[in-house]
Amino acid sequence: MKRILLYILLFGRFLRYYFSARTRHNLHGPFAYALTEAIIEDTRTFYAFGIIEQLRKKLLRDKQTIRVTDYGAGSKVAAGPLRRISSLARYSAISPATGRMLFRLVHFTKPRRMLELGASLGISTAYQGAAALGASFITIEGCPETARYASQNFQRLGLANIHLLNGQFQHLLPQALQHLQRLDYLYLDGDHRAGASLSYFQQCLPYAHSDSVFVIADIHWSREMEDAWLEMQRHPAVTLSVDLFHIGLLFFRKEQRQEKHYAIIRARYKPWLAGLSGKS
Repeated sequence: MKRILLYILLFGRFLRYYFSARTRHNLHGPFAYALTEAIIEDTRTFYAFGIIEQLRKKLLRDKQTIRVTDYGAGSKVAAGPLRRISSLARYSAISPATGRMLFRLVHFTKPRRMLELGASLGISTAYQGAAALGASFITIEGCPETARYASQNFQRLGLANIHLLNGQFQHLLPQALQHLQRLDYLYLDGDHRAGASLSYFQQCLPYAHSDSVFVIADIHWSREMEDAWLEMQRHPAVTLSVDLFHIGLLFFRKEQRQEKHYAIIRARYKPWLAGLSGKS
């Protein structure tokens, strides 16, 4: 029942997103159009996709039970600290579609210094890390057991550019930021409390620059996260925000003449907009 209620609420939020979303055909501005083409409309299959999905299949068959230490808002679909690896892979890992989108985003923005808060079993980390093998990529995971699995998964995939830190975000984030010195790319996941998300966002802001992108996961996961996303959008440093439903993108482009906020969806899901003239 708990899971059904969650899906009903998410469906209602998706409908609001869907009816407000633009497509490539009614976007204005060259950067927003190029971004949409690169991460939403691009359907090419990159080498890493199949390898990472094979790892996912292996995790989905893993019946081992571990004790999950959760410092965030907790799971809406599971109760108690004991979880099977297969359950975590099914309900906590990002979907293949979102993973491909993250890969394309990293491939498009070409960051050199990357940070992730919330590795879980490492599926999201792998998609992002595989797109920037030459980057310095720090990921922080709070749970010791999932961190152990994630570290093993990075080794299996040969992702030597990923450095995993195990511990609470509030303790390790300053250390990670000091090491990186600047942030080209941030993926904020793993703690869906609005106050915590806003705190991490604000701590990372001084390390952002005009070409940085901050990716906020599960922006419609709860009313609390929607409120946090709205506050991030309204921050004076943010010049462009993009709502992709499962994730939100924040840009700090100083050359952006006018603040813009878009919800964007693939053109195939709104084919009647094809007659509109988009500006590129």
